Amino acid sequence: MNKIVLLIVLIMGFVFEGSAKEIDSRGYIVKVGEKAPDFELKLTDGKSIKLSDLRGKVVMIQFTASWCGVCRKEMPHIEKEIWQIHKNKDFALFGIDRDEPIEKAEILIKATGITYPIALDKDANIFAKYAEKESGVTRNVIIDREGKIIFLTRLFNPEEFEAMKKVIETELLKK
Repeated sequence: MNKIVLLIVLIMGFVFEGSAKEIDSRGYIVKVGEKAPDFELKLTDGKSIKLSDLRGKVVMIQFTASWCGVCRKEMPHIEKEIWQIHKNKDFALFGIDRDEPIEKAEILIKATGITYPIALDKDANIFAKYAEKESGVTRNVIIDREGKIIFLTRLFNPEEFEAMKKVIETELLKK
């Protein structure tokens, strides 16, 4: 009887272990090479868009929040060095404001001078598809034309930012 109980416990452990999302050292639960989890964005202008509707484009999603100093430092770089250069190509960029009302997102937009679209992430539900819900923002996810994750960043590191720009540029050259 004890052997049967032990066997059941071992089997259950393997089942649950295989179904749990692994959290990496930066708080991500997704990995490069995986299909990007789908979601629907509600933009500050009231429009909605699904990630899966953007297939065929290179997509950058930036997780941010008005209270995040590192985000505020990075956002003008994203605006100038990525958005202004690639906005008229097969490229989509969305800032995703984590768990804040539209008024806070509008303050962030004005303070950083960005023109790329910002979406609201009520209760951080979109964020939780990509990273452990309790981990911090200042994250970028680059997704290829087929919907696979090809690059992940955390915080604002100039070397990592330059590498991300190169990944975007390389991916945009592919047809």
